[in-house]
Amino acid sequence: MRKIALFEQGISPTPIVKMSGGYGENQYYIKREDLIPFSFGGNKARKAAEFYKEIKACGADIVVTYGSNSSNHCRIIANMAAAMGIACHIISPEENRERLYNTRLVEDFGATIETCPVTEVSGTIDRRMETLRQAGRNPYFIMGGGHGNPGTRACADTYREIAVYEEQTGISFDYIFHASGTGTTQAGLVSGKLQADAEKKESGRCAGGQKIIGISIARNEARGREVVRQSIEDYLGARYEELYRDEALIFTDEYCMGGYGKYTPEVAQTIEKVMQSDGIPMDTTYVGKAFHGMIQYVEAHGLQGKNILFVHTGGTPLYFDFLERR
Repeated sequence: MRKIALFEQGISPTPIVKMSGGYGENQYYIKREDLIPFSFGGNKARKAAEFYKEIKACGADIVVTYGSNSSNHCRIIANMAAAMGIACHIISPEENRERLYNTRLVEDFGATIETCPVTEVSGTIDRRMETLRQAGRNPYFIMGGGHGNPGTRACADTYREIAVYEEQTGISFDYIFHASGTGTTQAGLVSGKLQADAEKKESGRCAGGQKIIGISIARNEARGREVVRQSIEDYLGARYEELYRDEALIFTDEYCMGGYGKYTPEVAQTIEKVMQSDGIPMDTTYVGKAFHGMIQYVEAHGLQGKNILFVHTGGTPLYFDFLERR
């Protein structure tokens, strides 16, 4: 099994930069997770670095995961497996098999793609894992989107980087927005804040005042909140009852625009504006939708004079799919 140098040395903090004006009566900053230097970066690359450790530790010879044809997660896991010199098997819903750049990259990395109806995904995963074990293989399974404690742990590190930036610059963020999909990014950010607030309280300092807001890209609010809360509970373990506060979990489905992969012309205009003004690519499935949702949320809640941080969770190949569709 080959080593990946970047994951061996650890992910360095990603930059936080001030954005240009023109997004309203607030000062906007963006954390460029998309600049993590592996397979176009993003939160999925950060999560992959944690799964990499577990795959090495258990000596797996094949990685099995789930995702759609537009999945940033599948692209990065397939790339990681290829770099490690082990196989990758992806279970993917047969619905909406449009050929996108992520699809091409997954194929280029040599991953096997097994399709099935979305209603049969769970059973297909179970059967595939058992078939591999019966064949003498040692499979390692990663849930869709990098869901699970390794993914949550990775994104708790993201919050710690934000906290360090605040301490070093004296800039305090009032709000932190991000795209919320499978839930581990939000679970990690919220868990990181809960842990940091507890440490501050123990040392007699004031807790951070940021509100972390997940903009749903697909799930309804009730389901989305519960998935994130459960991930927080799994990650915090015995400290959950001590640390968790329900008001720390803010998840809104008001801007998911019909579900996964759906968007409006206004989202496309926002993506074009951000690229023209700040040179930052966004996509319609995740980041562009969430950024547009953030602007709408800020306007709807009358926020002014605030320091607002948006976490860019990656997806650069999908930006080029957006260009081809215009």
